[in-house]
This record gives sequence, C-alpha cells and structure tokens, in this order.
Amino acid sequence: MVIVLGVLCVLCVLLVGTVVLFARDRARLQQELVDVRAHLAQIESDLDAALRPAPPSNSAERAMRRMIRTASKVRSHGISGLIQSTVEDLQTWASEDERADILNMAASDGTVTLFFSDIENSTPLNDRLGDDTWVKVLAAHDRVLRTRIERYRGQVVKTAGDGFMVAFRDAEAACRAALGIQRDLPREVTLRRHGPILVRIGIHTGQVVARDGDYFGRNVAMAARVADLAAGGEILVSDAVREALDDDAAVILVERDTVELKGLAGEHVVWEILPPAP
Repeated sequence: MVIVLGVLCVLCVLLVGTVVLFARDRARLQQELVDVRAHLAQIESDLDAALRPAPPSNSAERAMRRMIRTASKVRSHGISGLIQSTVEDLQTWASEDERADILNMAASDGTVTLFFSDIENSTPLNDRLGDDTWVKVLAAHDRVLRTRIERYRGQVVKTAGDGFMVAFRDAEAACRAALGIQRDLPREVTLRRHGPILVRIGIHTGQVVARDGDYFGRNVAMAARVADLAAGGEILVSDAVREALDDDAAVILVERDTVELKGLAGEHVVWEILPPAP
C-alpha cells in the first residue's frame, strides 16, 4: 500500500510539473504570436507608406499629368465628347472664391475623389447592442477609418452617425484607403467582439462645388449613390474612378452590371475594388 501511494505521489508530481511546463510554453508561444503579428502589422504599415501615392511635386509634373489625362479622354470620347464633359463639369462649379476652398484637395485636373461609407444595417445593430455598446462600436469604427484616411492624406468632410464623407486628392489613394479599412475592421478587438461590423464604401471622382467646408453638386450625389449600391464589406467605384486610376494602380477592378442611379440620368457602369493578388 505504501509503495502504491508513493508511486501515485510521484505521478502527481510529474503531472503537476508537466502542466506547469505546458503553461509556460503556451504563454511563451502566445507572446511570440503577438510579437509576430505586431511585426507583420509594422511591415504592412511600412509597405503602405512606401506605396502611398504622392501628389504632383511641381508645376511641370502637374502639367504632364493634365496633358496625359486630357489625351486619354480625347482617345476615349473624341474631341466633342471631351468638350461636352468639360462644359457639364464647369456648370457645377461655383465662383472663384468658393473654388479656392478645395484647391488643397483637388488634383491637377481640378477633380476631387469623394468617398462615402456607412455601417450596413446600423439601426438594427444599435437596437441589438444597446446604446452604451453601440457608442463603443462607433468609436472603434471611427478609429479604423480615420487612421487609414490620414495615412492616405484624405480629408474628412463630415460625419453623420456611422456615415463618413471624405475627400481625396488622388483616386488610387481613396481606393487603397478603402481596402485598408475593409482589411482592418475585422481585426479591431471591439468590432470583432460585437460584430461582424460590415461597412459599405462608394467612391467617385469629379469636379464639385465647395462652400463653407462642404461639397455639393452632381458628383457628390453620384458618390453617395454608388455607396448606396454597395453591400457590407464591398467597395464600389464609378467609371470615372476607373478612368482616373493609372494602369499600374495597386488595385483590382471587377466590372459589375450597368445600373441606374436615383436622380441621375442614364445608365452607369460601376466597378468593385479588390486587393491585388498576394
């Protein structure tokens, strides 16, 4: 009997030792995993910064971009189409003083890329989570969006609840910011805990009217309508965005069905933006 008890004691000691070693190894592996994730996040941040599109650095570069874009429009639509498009755009512009409000965000050809987003089914989500939790979810959502918007030099024009309106100087910057947002949202701890939190994003490029820090005109309505078409987790862009993107832009465009947009005449081509293949 004494021998049996001795053996059991030894086994218990060995078992406890094994559990302690396992716990230590598990804690070490978890810390290594955290370190690896942090390292990957830093690499991704550095890569995004390196690939971030920069605005034209001088008047010569701005003139060259304008010439290339104009030549592209002539090739696509002909001289008459280009003139008609330019006249229609100029009709939406206000006075010189009001136009000066958006010079900082306008590209060399006078266009601004507008980005609209909101949370899909936000009202039912708010009702399910309750106001206290919903406020925390909105704060986490806003942090993700503002981080990416700042990284790609966007300017938040206004927010309303979970909705964002943002202006970018460059179409690719807007698309890359949107891709980063969709990639970051599921990783955010608060959103993952209460999610899924799915965001719809729509992007359009065109000339706009600026007044008192806000933007108006047909192209603003176009951007908002494109966002309305998106499902949660999707990024949709207008054909104008596709035309504004360089051939080597770090995004993938997938053509969607031609659609009608409420309040806007004619049919419109929209595209879904996807990240480039790894």
